[in-house]
Amino acid sequence: MAKRKKRIKKKRGSPFLKYIVWFLAIIALILLSLVVGYYLGINNAKTKEVVKQKVALKEKIATKIPKAPSVSVQKRLQEILKKDTKTYVSAAHEIEDETLANPSKQKPKKVQTYRKKPKLAIIIDDMQTASQVRAVKRLHLNITMSFLPPRAARPNSAKLASHEQFYMVHLPMEAMHFSAEEPHTLRVHDSQQKISAKIKDIKRLFPKVSYINNHTGSKFTANEIAMNRLIFALNANHIRFVDSRTTAKTKAPKVLKNFGLKYVARDVFLDHKMNKRYILKQIKKAIAVAKAHGHAIAIGHPHKTTLQALHESKSLFKDVELVQIDKIY
Repeated sequence: MAKRKKRIKKKRGSPFLKYIVWFLAIIALILLSLVVGYYLGINNAKTKEVVKQKVALKEKIATKIPKAPSVSVQKRLQEILKKDTKTYVSAAHEIEDETLANPSKQKPKKVQTYRKKPKLAIIIDDMQTASQVRAVKRLHLNITMSFLPPRAARPNSAKLASHEQFYMVHLPMEAMHFSAEEPHTLRVHDSQQKISAKIKDIKRLFPKVSYINNHTGSKFTANEIAMNRLIFALNANHIRFVDSRTTAKTKAPKVLKNFGLKYVARDVFLDHKMNKRYILKQIKKAIAVAKAHGHAIAIGHPHKTTLQALHESKSLFKDVELVQIDKIY
């Protein structure tokens, strides 16, 4: 009987121990939650402080940097072209006289109405370096790049052109007065054999070329015999000629007519003066010519001022369709 009573006592004491264990476990959980909450609170406060500091820093930077997106683009263009524009001359080296060289095409009294948007082809001459190509592409405008033939100072111009789907060649021709003559310039007294050999060489270097325009050439394009030889050589290589119109005395219209070909020429020089206000005015003029005649051709150069002006004119281009030269000629 004594043994049985002992067992009963053990059974009664067992639930009491369980309650103590549960009580201690609850206290441990409460303590643990307090500790975790304390650390989470500290971390949350730190995170808020970091976010606050970042916002303050952004506001501080924003007060120093202009918000206009064009400024950042202009900065990038300046950085890209910094090396290439140190000794760059304006477009004035291309033509003898800006007024005399302007096409004789008269603007109609009233702007014509067309079913489709007027077409404007912008040619950027003197393309020769990778940084210039990058700068033109950064504009995100449909622009025709015209590459100078390679020489010692720019051995990669043909290689750069090969990566483009469409391009032109800016062929050096003899001028009345040179400020900086290009090597291998075509001259008025060059024989048919020499000119044909030069054009074949251009075709070898630039296999995809189908359009060329003259670099300088006020003397060459004013000589009917020289132009006959050039157009004959270009026809043999399936290349079309676009007159940069560096002189009012150009014989290109007469020669092309004799060959049964259409005469196509530059309407507006964008950067005869290296002044952004002037260039913006010329861009508006090119758009006006396109609206009046259904199409127009403008020529500029990869100078940072010209590219900045083109970037700032994006809103103006909504009234025309920017196209490659092959959509006009």
